[in-house]
Amino acid sequence: MEQRAETLAELAELVLAVDRPHPVRVAIDGCSAAGKTTLADELAQVLRDRTEREVIRVGIDYFKRAVVLRTAYPVDSPEGYYLDTWDNQAIRDRLLIPLGPDGDRRYTAGLMDPSAQNALKTPTAVAAEDAVLLADGAFLQRPELDAYWDLRVYVDITFDEVLRRGIARDQHWMTSPEAAEHRYRTKYIPGERLYVDQIQPHLRAQIVLNNQNPTTPTLTIRRR
Repeated sequence: MEQRAETLAELAELVLAVDRPHPVRVAIDGCSAAGKTTLADELAQVLRDRTEREVIRVGIDYFKRAVVLRTAYPVDSPEGYYLDTWDNQAIRDRLLIPLGPDGDRRYTAGLMDPSAQNALKTPTAVAAEDAVLLADGAFLQRPELDAYWDLRVYVDITFDEVLRRGIARDQHWMTSPEAAEHRYRTKYIPGERLYVDQIQPHLRAQIVLNNQNPTTPTLTIRRR
């Protein structure tokens, strides 16, 4: 079995080992272009192959605040990106608390499209008692959200790799490689450095997945 498949299998077993009397809420945290969404999608498939439990996939980018409401900081600033982009109250109240202790398991998978320009009419769903939530996104271990996760996985890459992957991935919608590089150097990476420096998510997460080389990722289990 190739190393990525082996790592995913090990991670799936760690997720399934979390025992809660409510749905297990798993954060797939990390910086831009770290591979969070790909990992969460792959992990969801491995889990579905191994268990009959319901697996819920949610992208936290569907909980961004509408751009017109981001008034606390300049929209293109690192602080605006880090502190004012996501609706943490909605993530907590519409997704995490309902799936937690004493929750009614009625959750919403998103409120806005990823551009944060258009509201979504996402129906309320009801999770099974033993469901597993895999939610990927940035800044998931912020104080507003941290207490509501049952397992935290941090996807770790260097900031040099964030820049390289980010330019390659986003140059098309940002109009050019130069525009993408400017955005990453002036907004995304400085904002993510604020998070890493303040929260130290790689030290707080129970599991760190080094995804510098996606074909040979490695797991570090910090605490069970």
